[in-house]
Amino acid sequence: MKYFSFLLLLLSVTVNAQVQRHRAVTLMGSRFDITIVANDSLSAENYIDEAIAEIERIENLISEWRPQTQISEVNRNAGIKPVKVDQEVLRLTQSALHFSTITQGAFDISIVAMDKIWKFDGTMTALPSEEAIQKSVEKVDYRNIEIDTINSTLFLKKTGMKIGFGSIGKGYAADQARKLLELKGVKAGIINASGDLTTWGKQVDHSYWTIGITNPFETEDFVKIVKLKRYAVTTSGNYEKFAEINGQRYSHIINPKTGYPSTGICSATVFGPSAEIANGYSTSIMVLGVEEGLKLLELNPEYCALIITDKGKIIYSKNFKKSKFTKN
Repeated sequence: MKYFSFLLLLLSVTVNAQVQRHRAVTLMGSRFDITIVANDSLSAENYIDEAIAEIERIENLISEWRPQTQISEVNRNAGIKPVKVDQEVLRLTQSALHFSTITQGAFDISIVAMDKIWKFDGTMTALPSEEAIQKSVEKVDYRNIEIDTINSTLFLKKTGMKIGFGSIGKGYAADQARKLLELKGVKAGIINASGDLTTWGKQVDHSYWTIGITNPFETEDFVKIVKLKRYAVTTSGNYEKFAEINGQRYSHIINPKTGYPSTGICSATVFGPSAEIANGYSTSIMVLGVEEGLKLLELNPEYCALIITDKGKIIYSKNFKKSKFTKN
């Protein structure tokens, strides 16, 4: 009995000796906040370095801004020839096309080819013409993305097409960084990729990670606070980047099918096991609207949502209260 108590005492000392370290860095064009719980400061900092290296590895595969990446090569060869890519890139593209299929194009990674006719810097005072809007999406169509799984190639059928992973890419990177650190034995941490967030384990004081969902009308306030163990959360919203024209707020999230910005929803927050998948849902909900967005979410009961309309109404998906955030 004394031996058993001694083991508990040693365990307690080990836990109490743990440290929690945080670092903010710019990756994939966005701010990443990485927090790690480890046995000592040096280990924690080394693990953060490894997480950063993993995210940079992914960025060097999928960035459409870096000329040396596989995605940039795919874009340069649009309408010309298929390009061989890693299985990882192929899988991420398949994930994006899955969302395109189930939303009938409301989610589309080829939207990066859209002409930039909307401005969300406060300078826009009038809507673009209908002709300009229709022309802006001429090169946007997920159905022209061709995947060859046998030869591991991607081909964009139309000249001038482009694809990019600004939607699910950061969530995927956060997922992969978490996976890498878990494999290395890191018991707890949080990776926040500018709103695409993954967590696992508990904080150094044994409490769960506590996440506040921002009130888009009072950004210093929260509409909901949740506690997470191993989970992911993503938020898509228009309260930081938007255009206001004739009293109507237009989100920077564009409907790929119409060329018009999404309206009606200020923010869509989705919870579930994967930040990549959660972001696919949150982006799609912003475009589809509340009713169709909630129907979409019913296809995958592992994910739930909190939606705030542009009138300030808070709407929860049917399974939100049943989700056991701290019991995964």
